[in-house]
Amino acid sequence: MAVRIGYASGAYDLFHIGHLNLLKHARSQCDYLIAGVASPEMTMRLKGTTPVIPLAERLEIVRSVRFVDAVVVDTHLNKADTWREVGFNVFFKGDDWKGTEKGERLERDMARIGVEVVYFPYTVSTSSTVLRRALTLLDGGRAPDTALEA
Repeated sequence: MAVRIGYASGAYDLFHIGHLNLLKHARSQCDYLIAGVASPEMTMRLKGTTPVIPLAERLEIVRSVRFVDAVVVDTHLNKADTWREVGFNVFFKGDDWKGTEKGERLERDMARIGVEVVYFPYTVSTSSTVLRRALTLLDGGRAPDTALEA
């Protein structure tokens, strides 16, 4: 039987239980888990915002999660390009992508190279977007990255 090498990408900004759930579920369905941490440029392109937590710190946080075997910086919008660099045969994503244009594109791209896409339930109780908004409110409306630079 072939070794299942999994890949779970994300910004992993303001690390929370949803991130942990994704990594935990992913590791339970593969033999080796690689986590791709989105670069600040990639996060800006995908989400329209830069991460609050610097890349080096996000890498270290994700690297320290016991379910993760390896960590890479994710710099590609097209995950087939990531696959060429990293090598994996199963791609894990939250089910908030399922049925969306970006999810369908991901599925098509991965099918072309023989990579299975597995979705996990999205943790609705917590998200980095919600945490970012809360930080902004707590800081009197200033953007979180400005607040944390001081």
